[in-house]
Amino acid sequence: MSEQRLGVLGGMGPQATQVFYQFVLDRTDAARDQDHLPAVILSDTGMPDRTAAILSGDTEGLYRRLLDGAKLLERCGCTAIAIPCNTSHYFADRLQGETGVPIIHMIRETARALAAQGRKRPGILATDGTIQTGLYQKECAAVGMEAAAPDPDTQKLVMSIIYDEIKQGETGSRDKFAKIDRAVRRAGCDCAILACTELSVFATYHPLPSFYLDAMMVLAERAVERCGYPLRTI
Repeated sequence: MSEQRLGVLGGMGPQATQVFYQFVLDRTDAARDQDHLPAVILSDTGMPDRTAAILSGDTEGLYRRLLDGAKLLERCGCTAIAIPCNTSHYFADRLQGETGVPIIHMIRETARALAAQGRKRPGILATDGTIQTGLYQKECAAVGMEAAAPDPDTQKLVMSIIYDEIKQGETGSRDKFAKIDRAVRRAGCDCAILACTELSVFATYHPLPSFYLDAMMVLAERAVERCGYPLRTI
């Protein structure tokens, strides 16, 4: 097998990118440096805010920058690309059409993972951009699940944890998350998706029950597998 090399199109946010790479390390069954997956990590912190761009309709500058990043990783010899940002997957299929390297689709892979577990009604904890573009709703529907967005008050709490806390270097409010948890369960969800990589960061500070599936962890596992490396069982 020719050398596999993972490209990480990151910086959205930078802490999430760092946590994603730690996930890749944690999930690789390795006993020495040489057993790990080679990676090129692009942390493009100048990437425009994804939710703001999508909701304003002014997306072309963001898309061109994402494409430039993907092309750079392609030139670096990457054999698969992971994008540890859920909202950016609004552009994933378009990017794939202009990139010769396979892009691992975090949202599609997460929906498949939940369907394989027999889940039926996942709650989506994500940015306004991810919710309003219907990214998870579409991919979940494709595998027979009905994804549920939070009610408006709960969505404000989700956005507050993401933007007011994690993106500002805080660990995130357990009290706010407890309110989110109660609302999601009241809505009849049989699971919930951490569908923003800042929430993946939150879960590293505050371990969550198996009711929650971390989309960024799914992405890390698929990245290891796609590059032909063995998964560590945890």
